[in-house]
Amino acid sequence: MSIFEYAPAPESQAVVTIEPEYGLFINGKFINGKRHFPTVNPANGKKLSSISQASVADVNKAVIAARTAYVKVWSKMAPAERAKYLYRIARIMQERAREFAVLETLDNGKPIRESRDVDVPLAAAHFFYHAGWADKLQYAGFGENPKPHGVVGQIIPWNFPLLMLAWKVAPALATGNTVVLKPAESTSLTALLFAQVCQQAGLPAGVVNIVTGDGAVGAAIVNHPDIDKIAFTGSTEVGKIIARSVAVSGKSVTLELGGKGANIVFEDAAIDEAVEGIVNGIFFNQGHVCCAGSRLLIQEGIHDEVIEKLKHRMSQIRVGDPMDKNTDLGAINSGEQLSKIKELAASGVAEGAEIWSPNCALPDKGFWFAPTIFSGVTQAHRIAREEIFGPVLSILTFRTPAEAIEKANNTPFGLSAGIWSEKGSRILWASKHLQAGVIWANTFNKFDPTSPFGGYKESGWGREGGRHGLSAYLASGKAGK
Repeated sequence: MSIFEYAPAPESQAVVTIEPEYGLFINGKFINGKRHFPTVNPANGKKLSSISQASVADVNKAVIAARTAYVKVWSKMAPAERAKYLYRIARIMQERAREFAVLETLDNGKPIRESRDVDVPLAAAHFFYHAGWADKLQYAGFGENPKPHGVVGQIIPWNFPLLMLAWKVAPALATGNTVVLKPAESTSLTALLFAQVCQQAGLPAGVVNIVTGDGAVGAAIVNHPDIDKIAFTGSTEVGKIIARSVAVSGKSVTLELGGKGANIVFEDAAIDEAVEGIVNGIFFNQGHVCCAGSRLLIQEGIHDEVIEKLKHRMSQIRVGDPMDKNTDLGAINSGEQLSKIKELAASGVAEGAEIWSPNCALPDKGFWFAPTIFSGVTQAHRIAREEIFGPVLSILTFRTPAEAIEKANNTPFGLSAGIWSEKGSRILWASKHLQAGVIWANTFNKFDPTSPFGGYKESGWGREGGRHGLSAYLASGKAGK
């Protein structure tokens, strides 16, 4: 049977206007920084724009603006009035959804289909959902009169730039806090477009401030004495540095860190459906997902059948131009991340695992890595222990359910897991014994703003989303599991 050929279906870039240079968003206005750095399209390496590098003085201005807005405006505003701003932001994001999707794909490298159908709708949904909570916090289980922290410092990663912004900003505003946010250095454009949305929505000046730049900007936020809470999503290594920094400061902190999720396929699973879930679990967003199902555990009796069907399915993955609406796997976000993926993949080969990728022509320009699986993997392999954060799947086997749980939990991480079985009792049993904050049953990588997200062990502290996620932004709430 021949593979169905798709004609190119590129999304137009005409809906987006990218400025040659962007400033910092402080106190409701854009302020040009003294230094700039380029942001590039990872699909072709071409420069998109110049982004301002914030200084310590710029961060201080943003914190002062946030504190002033909190004291004089936001904390005094009726919760129902705050809710109106969140609703307004959500509606504007929906109205400008295509603009956000195109800009996210250009700046990040993910397929336009994912930006359009997942990232942007979910981001707007978070603002809608949290708008509904703004005047109902006394019914959320945090006491009769829950209070916000005040000024919140937020640092987000490059894999889901707009969605992570929404995960952070929406609950912070709904609970009455003001925000100083730093987007990732390589993916700042949609955050700066969101700043325009804040202006369009008439959000009071200083309630949301966005400062761009490298890790030094994040450090200035974490260590600023007038910031009451830190919310961070990123690597476990940086998370540990932040935890040490705030340990003696009295700041509240939530950390959503790395993962090495196990996707467990039992012998009674619906194999065709499981294969689709495996592909979505590791190749969605090029594997740039902290909760990716990057370790596949297959019961021995069905191993060969699953691998055969998985290879067939992988051979149909379309790799290429992220702006093409037919593309399944886009570009790796940066040259630095591509080097890390290649280094870890090379270690898998050196340590004796068997590597396989489908035949696919990768573009000559930009940052690309083919969808890849490793079989014959043991728990001693680096590729089974370390987070690769790319389209690379490590395959292990197990004989008994107890062995599956033991192998799945044999990791310092505890963010996510997947279970594939037709038996509800087995799913419930496995869920009870897995050490993971998010467990999917017969699906993978499904998200909803009403559902809390977060991990155990080295995958972080606290939860984001749902009622549980509100507590982290309330001084009287109890952030945690």
